[in-house]
Amino acid sequence: MTTEIFRDFHSPDIPDTVLVQAAELFSNHYGIWNTPAGRPGGKPGTRVKLNVSRLRSQHLPPGARCSYVSVHVDEALAGNVFACRWEYQGRQVCWITQLVVHREYRGRRLATRLIEKLRDIDDEIFGIMSSHPAACIAGSKACAGFPLPHISRHFIQSCAKEVMASSAIPYVRDAKLRGALFSDSATDTEGLISGADTEFYVDHEEPLSALAWIRAHSEWPLGDLPEGHEFLFMCCVRRRVNGHPIKEVTSPA
Repeated sequence: MTTEIFRDFHSPDIPDTVLVQAAELFSNHYGIWNTPAGRPGGKPGTRVKLNVSRLRSQHLPPGARCSYVSVHVDEALAGNVFACRWEYQGRQVCWITQLVVHREYRGRRLATRLIEKLRDIDDEIFGIMSSHPAACIAGSKACAGFPLPHISRHFIQSCAKEVMASSAIPYVRDAKLRGALFSDSATDTEGLISGADTEFYVDHEEPLSALAWIRAHSEWPLGDLPEGHEFLFMCCVRRRVNGHPIKEVTSPA
């Protein structure tokens, strides 16, 4: 019988032993570099690596309210998620800064359940930037309470810039928003609707394959994925009391 054990930690009480495992999971199962000449990044064809020092500095900055949830399947680390929380106009933002699932354990809804375990009763706004459409879908299922095609793109358009600018995570705060929601220039979007130019040149073969499958079976509201970009997904969190949904939070004015 398969056993699944979820564990959660909060900064600064996240031990190095846990972060060593998280860094290994990321380095072995996140992605492959596809860096153009003259651009920042690793050697094309090599795995994107992360050590404990960079993990702490990028995802657990001093003074930030950060959380970590992992899932072990039969004692093996099968997936994990990092998040940072902050306040925006009196509302609590929960932003996913890293979400990784081991290749052998994908297709089991682990990403969705990791985010569900991460959720706090006071979370009102959820956000994530990712090159993988499955990460955005998991966030929609876990936090919005309805399928991704029904999200409010107006909410993303009207709030993303200010919400992200108030983050303690540098790559979130400094992200360059791109896509039709944020620009009238066709040359600026390249088919992207909601995303960010993060100059993170991870190979898109797997994300684009997943995107093609999704588009064959459903609507995809975030557009195409240019190189060096990530999708941007945000939503109002469907609040819960004792595990039961209550009235949705409305978008900030």
